[in-house]
Amino acid sequence: MEGNNEVLLSTAYLPPVAWFSAAAHARVAHIEACESFQKQSYRNRCAICTADGPQTLQVPVLHSGSRLIRDIRIDYSKSWQHLHRHAISTAYGPSPFYQYYWDGIDAILGKNHQFLFDLNLELTEKLMELMHIRTPLVPTADYETEPGGITDLRSSINPKREPAGSPFKEYYQVFNSRLGFVPNLSIIDLLFCEGPEAYNYL
Repeated sequence: MEGNNEVLLSTAYLPPVAWFSAAAHARVAHIEACESFQKQSYRNRCAICTADGPQTLQVPVLHSGSRLIRDIRIDYSKSWQHLHRHAISTAYGPSPFYQYYWDGIDAILGKNHQFLFDLNLELTEKLMELMHIRTPLVPTADYETEPGGITDLRSSINPKREPAGSPFKEYYQVFNSRLGFVPNLSIIDLLFCEGPEAYNYL
């Protein structure tokens, strides 16, 4: 599925479907490592679907020291890992492919990464491996406001705006009958619900 283009994406925690679609169709996905941390973005949060509707899971970060995204440290004074793992297991335990993919993801969540960027990168690489996406992920070495010869999607994929290409195609979701289709959730929603077909959806 990989294309000839190169894309520039922000780091993201269990990234949304739109993020993965962009990465899957690229020859190379550059991950911005030299920007300042931005609140209320996918950099430290994701959206899953529960019986009560979409739920945001946020990785707490420390607000002291460098604001460079590569240097942002995770705050372990809060029990976020337990909360996230419980929420994901409760929401997706009934899904067809949860049992096939969860253990690998859960093992990474339990590693106590010091830096948010490293947690995001390892999770994303694991998810790409599970989905057989071969696009290399390359962290940036410098910050460029207007990078040349590359599709810049750092600001395009944002929880506050609908990404280009919407509406998304519908697929089976655990709570379809109750909530209807909820688009652009974390990629784990698509993976747990569609399994090997998740790659073709992108």
